Amino acid sequence: MRMHSLYDVYVRNDNVSKDTIALMEGDETCTFHELHTSVLHAAEFLSKRGVARGDRVAILSMNRLEFFILLGALARLGAIMVPLNWRLSLGELVYIIGDCLPKCLFTDAKHSEIAKKIQQKCPVEINDINELRLKEQTDATRYSASDSEAVLAVADTPLCIIYTAAVEGHPRGAVLSHSNLIAASLQVITSMGLSAKDVNLNMLPLFHITGLNLALAVMQVGGRNVIIEKFDEQKVLEITTSEKVTLWGSFPPILTRCMAEFTGGNYDISSLKYVVGLDGPEMISSFEEKVDAKFWILYGQSETSGFVTFSEASKKLGSAGQQGCLVTFCLLDEYGVTVKTGETGEIAVRGPLVFQGYWNLEAVNEKTFRQGWHHTGDLGQLDTNGYLYFKGRKPEKELIKPGGENVYPAEVETVILEHKGVKAVCVIGVPDPKFGEGIKAVCVLNAGVELEKKELIEFVAGRIARYKKPQYVEFVASLPQQNEMIDRNKVKELWG
Repeated sequence: MRMHSLYDVYVRNDNVSKDTIALMEGDETCTFHELHTSVLHAAEFLSKRGVARGDRVAILSMNRLEFFILLGALARLGAIMVPLNWRLSLGELVYIIGDCLPKCLFTDAKHSEIAKKIQQKCPVEINDINELRLKEQTDATRYSASDSEAVLAVADTPLCIIYTAAVEGHPRGAVLSHSNLIAASLQVITSMGLSAKDVNLNMLPLFHITGLNLALAVMQVGGRNVIIEKFDEQKVLEITTSEKVTLWGSFPPILTRCMAEFTGGNYDISSLKYVVGLDGPEMISSFEEKVDAKFWILYGQSETSGFVTFSEASKKLGSAGQQGCLVTFCLLDEYGVTVKTGETGEIAVRGPLVFQGYWNLEAVNEKTFRQGWHHTGDLGQLDTNGYLYFKGRKPEKELIKPGGENVYPAEVETVILEHKGVKAVCVIGVPDPKFGEGIKAVCVLNAGVELEKKELIEFVAGRIARYKKPQYVEFVASLPQQNEMIDRNKVKELWG
C-alpha cells in the first residue's frame, strides 16, 4: 500500500479545486490544475536528466513560484529537495553542495553567477529555474497524471534536506520526510483552523522551515499562497490590502517594520487573522492593539519540521506556547531524568514531526537520538499550565538568533581568530532593538596591534554569510577563564 505523500496534496487539490488559484507572484497566477500539470512537466524534465528516487536536487533562488513546482516534481519522483540559503557565502554553499552531492542545481538569474563559481569548485549541473515551467498550459494534456507512475512513498521517505547553522564549523543537513512535512502542516491547520479561504503571504524565505511550513499548510487546505521574493514592508502591506491576505509569518524585525509603515500609510489589513512568529511581548501587545489579528508564538527547529509548541501569544505573554497536537516533549536533566515543573531542562521531542537524522552524520545522530527522544540542545522551563519558556542553549550548542536566523558563536569565533591581530575571542548574543538579538564579539588583541572595530566586522563579513558578522565589537585586556577555557557566562555578565 502506498503511503500518502506530499505529491498527493497536489493531486487532491487538482481533483477538488482545479480552477482555484493556488499561487500568485506579481501579476501571475497559477491554479491548482496548472500547478499539477507544471509538476508533471517538471518531473518529466528531471527524469530525462537522470533524477530518480533518493537523488538530491538543490535550488538557489529567491522566493519563486517555481519552488513549489520543483518540490511537487521531486515528491512525485521520490527525490529530495535541498533549498539553499542565498545569504550564505560561496564557501558555505560549496560545502553544502559537496556534502549532499545534488544531481543538479536550479538557480534564478540573480544567483547564476555564484552558481557558476560553485560549479568551478564542486562540479554540478546547473539549470535555469524557468525550465521547470510549462511554456503553454495547452501542452498539459499530454502529461499523464496516473497515480501508478508516482514513486511509492513510505512514511520515512526523505523529501527535503534543510541545512541548519554550523554547530562545529559546518552546516548540518536535517533530513525531513514526506510524513514529517505533512504532519507539520496538519498540526498548523488543526491548531489555527485554516481553511481554503486563507491566503498566506510568503515573505519568509522558503529555505527556512517556518516559511515552508506555513506555505504547505495553506496549500494542503486548498488556500492561496502569494509569493514575494523577499521581505519589503511596503509591498507586504500593499499585497495584504489588495489580496486580502489572512496569514503572515514574522521574525524580528519584520513586524516592527510593518507596523511602522502601517502607522504612517494608507492600508487596509483588516483581512489579516494570524501572524506566526517570534516577537517579544511588547511588540505583540502593540500589534494586537492596532490590528484585529492574533499573534501565534512558537518554539521549534528545522529538526522538528516546524513547531513543537504553538499557541496564541496573548494567552501567556512571554512564553513560547503550549505543546502542539502532534508532538510530545519533556525537559530532561543531564542524567536524562525529567525535571520538576519550574526547573530548567533540555527540551527532548518525539513524534511524527521529528526529522530522520542529519545527512552523512551517523555519529552525531547517535548522540541526538537517545532513548527514543530527539535531544534538541535547547533549554526550557514549563509552568503548571504547560506553557514552555525558552531558556537558551546547552553550552556546546550555544546559539544566537538575529532576525530569526541561526548563528553559532563557535563558527564566528573561528573566522575572527583567522585575523592575525586577534589573540582570543568570545562571541555572545546581546539585545538588539532591530533584530531582537545581535552578535557581539569580545576580543583580546595581540600585543602592539591596533585594529578598528569596523575593519574586524568587514573581515568576518567577507568570509561567511553577512548576517553572521558581529554588529558589536569590544576590545578587552583579557577574557575570564574557567577550567582553562573562556567562561562564556562570565563574558555575558560583564559585556552582554
